[in-house]
Amino acid sequence: MSRQARLQAVASYDGKSPVIGEARQFTAAFLDRALARGVAVGAVRRGDALLVVSELVTNAVRHAPGPCTLALDLQDGRLEIAVSDTSARALEPQPFEPRRIAQHGLEIVLALCADLSTDVTDAGKIVRAHLPVV
Repeated sequence: MSRQARLQAVASYDGKSPVIGEARQFTAAFLDRALARGVAVGAVRRGDALLVVSELVTNAVRHAPGPCTLALDLQDGRLEIAVSDTSARALEPQPFEPRRIAQHGLEIVLALCADLSTDVTDAGKIVRAHLPVV
């Protein structure tokens, strides 16, 4: 994928639980548009992208009051998934505990993505995950 073949999209949500499915559908449609432009994202990487979006949007809905935004940026074989919300509280991955039920979302994101960062803003935070897709 060349530098000229950049694809971006942004969606805003009200912060209620049905947005997780909407965010997954938005991401799937985004990846379909990428394919239409000649950028093939393999089935496994597509699934990884949908899972990362689900986990990050779920965190925003569960832990921050109010709206959230999902921004996708695909360039040079790398998908940036950025989720902004109204909480300035940093993400805290839990230590590995195989017997723990739930709270494994960030472990999954960290395992799948090349990197994960959080930027605190005046309005809350932006969590950025970078996922190689080709």
